[in-house]
Amino acid sequence: MQTQPTIERTDYCGWTNCWKIANGTIELIVTGDVGPRVIWLGFAGGQNLFKNFPEQMGRSGEAEWMIRGGARCWIAPEDRAATYGLDNSPVRIDIENGALIATAPAEEAVGVQKQMIVRMAAAAARVEVVYRVRNAGLLYTEFAAWAPCVMAPGGVGITGFPPRGTHEDILTPTNPLVMWAYTDLSDKRWTYTKKYLILQQDAAATAPQKIGHFNPKTWGAYLLNGDLFIKRYDAAAGKPYPDYGCSFQIFTNKDMLELETMGPLGRVAPGAWVEHVEHWSLDRDVAAAWTDEDLDRTILPLL
Repeated sequence: MQTQPTIERTDYCGWTNCWKIANGTIELIVTGDVGPRVIWLGFAGGQNLFKNFPEQMGRSGEAEWMIRGGARCWIAPEDRAATYGLDNSPVRIDIENGALIATAPAEEAVGVQKQMIVRMAAAAARVEVVYRVRNAGLLYTEFAAWAPCVMAPGGVGITGFPPRGTHEDILTPTNPLVMWAYTDLSDKRWTYTKKYLILQQDAAATAPQKIGHFNPKTWGAYLLNGDLFIKRYDAAAGKPYPDYGCSFQIFTNKDMLELETMGPLGRVAPGAWVEHVEHWSLDRDVAAAWTDEDLDRTILPLL
């Protein structure tokens, strides 16, 4: 039996400095020419669950920010100057104790430095991703680590609310449900149940949609052709979170769907790092109907 994943340099879509991590069950690819990014994720020999933008593959050094696809490290709240800092340069790749560490150069215009640490389980379809952001400026500043995953088109995004209760037992609110100016609750891509929020990615629907919420046990899932991707992390109740208190956001447009987790906002000293940890899992042959009963049966046990 394989005792630890293999980590080897590889080419990918025109980039010659990428790194593949594989354990015989799942594989992922981290870019070294730009980033840091996880640009490919899926079962060995299977589909890429992450969206790639073909016209942006194999390129680097652009004067504007490129979405490219995959999982990336960002900062919140969203700001056109700070959040969209360029990550179009080569990153340093280090391998330490079975983990791949991708460290970007400091973004001088923004004053931050980003790093992703990726650890894959020895054989299971499990990955730990640590998103780290350093205050590379001279002054204290406030931000949160933000971890968007750009999912391949055609699937369905799912997230769960905190445990529900009754009016008789719980009189105070339990969590925010946050809208953007373009959020349209009548859009047919949304499905709401008592316990879950579901969003269909649809290439024919051109209007973007987004909703955020808070859950101490934050998770988001994406179901595509029977493959289910789940990302989870434990949010800190009582701490301030971006965007009216969101620990999770889900977004879609005609190209893709994003599952986004947010760390708490904090005042970060010069030179200090902020760290945000996600746990990923993949499962095969999953089918779900959009009811509480069926999602309780199919998705809940996989969390």
